[in-house]
Amino acid sequence: MTATRTVELEGHIIDSGMMGRCFGLIMDMDGSFEVEQFDIGRHKHEESYARLAVSADTEHDLRSILHELHQNGATLLDPSDATLEPAPEDQVVPTDFYSTTNHPTKVRVDDEWIPVDNIEMDCAVVVERGTRGDSDGASDDEELRERGAVGPKAYTKVLNAVEEGDMIVTGEAGIRVEPPERPRGDEGGAFGFMQGGVSSERPSESLIAKVADAVEETKQEGGNVLAVCGPALIHSGAADDLARLVREGYVDAISAGNGFAVHDIERGLYGTSLGMDMETMEHPRKGHKHHIYTISEIIRAGGIEAAVEDGVITEGIMYECVENDAPYVLAGSIRDDGPLPDTITDAVEAQNAIREQARDADMVLMLATLLHSVAVGNCLPSTTRVVCVDINPSTVTQLLDRGSAQAIGMVSDIGTFVPMLADNLLDQ
Repeated sequence: MTATRTVELEGHIIDSGMMGRCFGLIMDMDGSFEVEQFDIGRHKHEESYARLAVSADTEHDLRSILHELHQNGATLLDPSDATLEPAPEDQVVPTDFYSTTNHPTKVRVDDEWIPVDNIEMDCAVVVERGTRGDSDGASDDEELRERGAVGPKAYTKVLNAVEEGDMIVTGEAGIRVEPPERPRGDEGGAFGFMQGGVSSERPSESLIAKVADAVEETKQEGGNVLAVCGPALIHSGAADDLARLVREGYVDAISAGNGFAVHDIERGLYGTSLGMDMETMEHPRKGHKHHIYTISEIIRAGGIEAAVEDGVITEGIMYECVENDAPYVLAGSIRDDGPLPDTITDAVEAQNAIREQARDADMVLMLATLLHSVAVGNCLPSTTRVVCVDINPSTVTQLLDRGSAQAIGMVSDIGTFVPMLADNLLDQ
């Protein structure tokens, strides 16, 4: 005897590849399917619809298949409400809790589909049913006093933030994942070119110009641009150009590590980066000590902002961040020298700071750093626009393979990319 359930696919399921992925998943997992209804969108903006009867040898096998289909946007026909169970302890979730993707998600509560706020991958979903006013319409909430009720809301929590009693979504019922459609042709303005591809060519003027247009469009829409930076950006000679982008308001925030900030400040104090003279490319006497001297000076001043105010730091990316109120997060690691007073050494605290940056970002430039880009990428919803540049092809591929609908990767020297981007944005 086989187990069978019916699922639906809606949207641009053909050109987005959703339908092909779902068919492949069913067959790869030894299931079978029958297409009960298939309505093809025959115009550019017309959506398609398919209804499939999915079967497997056992109920357990069918649940596994449905789980994978669900992650790719399929939904059960006639869905029930989401199953909610209380967290038994702080940082402990119920067995079979629903682990999120980074795609926009809704959960069904009291026969109503509600969006999950702050979506990111590998989180639990917490549901609050809301509060209703008393018989006189009174409530502790100002809005409740006017409306008499507040509806349910859902949001993500990382496991270490779960509190005892939180109502956690479990299982697969009553959950709708909505992978965003990829832009088609000239759709999406400057972001129409972002098709999740990886270019291994030297960055051409036309491609850099499109990235610049995307940054410009983000700013015109009132959006926030986050730059995730590695020390190679300083070593390659691109620091002045990134500093210009911060100063002119094209980069709103910086996410990096202790080393990036140290080498940027070292360059301003000694003209070196990791001991190498940035003008002559030679190693001056005692140059290898400059980075630790730099850390000492900033500790003596009381931090980066204090060092800027005291005139110790007078140029560079960190200087421009302080002068232009561009927030930065420096997440530490076990390899750090010092570290700088501004570096967050508690891993959970650093994750939370990165998470806040990621939620504010509308576009992210991942510039020559694998580890910090992965940290930020883990917190990004799939709808965030991403540009990833690194000299290592595997780094670019790994960072883009996160389900983002609007992303482009470039295998290139960061010392070429950033100056060209700055020239396109600032020298017009």
